[in-house]
Amino acid sequence: MMDALSVVTQLRDLASEPQNREVIVQDQGCLPGLVLFLDHKNPDVLFATLQTLRYLAELSPNIPTMKNELGMMVSLENLIVREGLSVDMTALAQEVYDILSAPANPVPRTTEREKRQKSQFFINSSNKKAKSVTLHIKGLDSTRSLCEEALLKVRGVISFTFQMASKRCTVRIRSDLSTESLASAIAATKVLSAQQVVKVEAGEEIFIPLNSSGVEVQQNSAIPDYLPEEESPEKEVDRAISRTTAKEDSSGSWLNTAASFLTKTFYW
Repeated sequence: MMDALSVVTQLRDLASEPQNREVIVQDQGCLPGLVLFLDHKNPDVLFATLQTLRYLAELSPNIPTMKNELGMMVSLENLIVREGLSVDMTALAQEVYDILSAPANPVPRTTEREKRQKSQFFINSSNKKAKSVTLHIKGLDSTRSLCEEALLKVRGVISFTFQMASKRCTVRIRSDLSTESLASAIAATKVLSAQQVVKVEAGEEIFIPLNSSGVEVQQNSAIPDYLPEEESPEKEVDRAISRTTAKEDSSGSWLNTAASFLTKTFYW
């Protein structure tokens, strides 16, 4: 059974993949629902909604539609001045508001090199079984082994590499594992904390805060749940095509279901 948190969490996960952002904003039910979620009492729903909007705003053509959505800017303004919210939540609300209210700029020409960099960053766009997440980890410089132990315990982590100079870790995970699970496992060390690194259209990188409290993390009993890097294209061609199509159909079907949920919940 769907509830507000499950709907907005899945919307956020879909919005984290660039190819889904235009479809979500154009859907007649999703944006109005997200605006209403900005007034939700549950802080987890609120935080996931802001993360979703931040992802959607990375696609420049989405910004005018989002800005003109009834109640969007007013709700963001109210969040910015609301008392009792966490610093991260207030900052994220301010960031989304600033992006939507900024004057429109000409879209910079994207070079072939930048296109290649984007495709490399969003590895999950081409691999439906796994995705990659880049984390900026505070405290990594002196406690790398502690971070390794924390990530190895998370069921669904496939592999990870460190860039110690920039205090970053690129983690390859199952597509159904949330980024918050990684942040929660890292925060459990008591000396480390993580933010997600996302590259925007202009090529700049931003840090997105992750909610690490109250997130259930499934742990490995022995070794990580490793996946094969790729299947044999010769033996599995038909099945691979079938799986990809099913995944795309599933995403579209789920989006329709979510929109229906929002419509039935908030409109009479």
